[in-house]
Amino acid sequence: EMIVEAIARTRSLVVREVGGSRADEVAAHRFLGSPQVTPAGLLLASAERTAQAARGRTVVAVQDTTEINFAGRSASRRGLGPGGDGTSLGFFTHPVIAVDAESEAVLGLVGAAIWTRDEARVKPRKPRLLAEKESQRWLTGARLAASWLAPAASVMVVSDQESDIYELFARKPEGVDLLVRARHRRRLADGLLLGQAGFAPSACIKLAVAARHAGEKDRMACLEVGFQTVAIQRPATAAADTPPSLELFCVETREVDDGPLAWRLLTSRPTGTAEEALDIIRLYRLRWRIEEVFRLMKRDGLALEDSQIEAAPRLFNLAALALQASVRILQLVDARDGSARPATDVIEPAMLEPAAAISQTLEGQTPRQKNPHPPDSLAWLSWIVARLGGWNCYYKPPGPKTTARGWRRFEAMIQGYLIATGKSHV
Repeated sequence: EMIVEAIARTRSLVVREVGGSRADEVAAHRFLGSPQVTPAGLLLASAERTAQAARGRTVVAVQDTTEINFAGRSASRRGLGPGGDGTSLGFFTHPVIAVDAESEAVLGLVGAAIWTRDEARVKPRKPRLLAEKESQRWLTGARLAASWLAPAASVMVVSDQESDIYELFARKPEGVDLLVRARHRRRLADGLLLGQAGFAPSACIKLAVAARHAGEKDRMACLEVGFQTVAIQRPATAAADTPPSLELFCVETREVDDGPLAWRLLTSRPTGTAEEALDIIRLYRLRWRIEEVFRLMKRDGLALEDSQIEAAPRLFNLAALALQASVRILQLVDARDGSARPATDVIEPAMLEPAAAISQTLEGQTPRQKNPHPPDSLAWLSWIVARLGGWNCYYKPPGPKTTARGWRRFEAMIQGYLIATGKSHV
């Protein structure tokens, strides 16, 4: 917990900076290199906290994969296999994060798979069972969500095109629904291909589309939305013990005037009205939250790919800590405009008293300069951290950089308080 806080505070994964003193630097290295420490063990506390935060809520569990590639910085790395380009050394991480479907706030980290590829050649992909492929991670992620998010009112597991796998739907865990962006034009039970029967729009929506390239501008896209029930035939590559066909629900969007934006979404959740179809699109769009986690982990934030750690096991442990710190920063950013969640979703109860004292010193004379949020709430804590990061209560809301800078000062002040009062800091 102390290392995660230090990473969020310093916005760094350089152990020398995270440790602070020489003794703490050595202790951090020993911790990362201990055979008793594993990514799964490090993520356990986060999963438990997320399960509590999800209780009674409508939750979207987003899963995706990102690569940490050491191209040009791989000479001294040990224990890593080829990255996505097949040449540079690297490893992969596949987290599952929980998002509140109503407020769209990040509730926490459910778990993650972290691995590197074997340098040896593997058998051709198609004849292998799902359990023998990296694709198994999508089913494992769905099972993690079903297990840890059981206290939630409902759970929708959302993922992108790479997870368009027949066996993922065929072996869907109880207690969750799946929502996947279709990648394949799958064969249907009536002999047609997915999408071949025509498109019958039942609603229209407008979506803000961010620019993808330098020099382009953000734009508004007008989309037509249609939906239908489909019976997907089992492909030849799927295991023989899966059903010969699956009934799923397909929601399709197309940009008017032949624009480039088009989605075909497959879900296990019954979708029989235009309103339900629009809600499926809304839930799918929450997938962008995991992209924010990846940006914070990598060059736009903690720069995990620039770490000087060389051995694979230590790198994997560091990646697990970086995931937790990235999610924590996002939670504070989410709460800046108001959140009824308790501050103890992010900090220990022992920090509440000194945080209240800090808050009083940051308030000004005008109503705009007062902390407007309920004491001990996550929004209340976010206001304190933002003020410490240099936010003046005016102009645009504080972003991740301001929040990370404020967290650094907040943690230092809390440490001083705990030392001065002789209270332990867990």
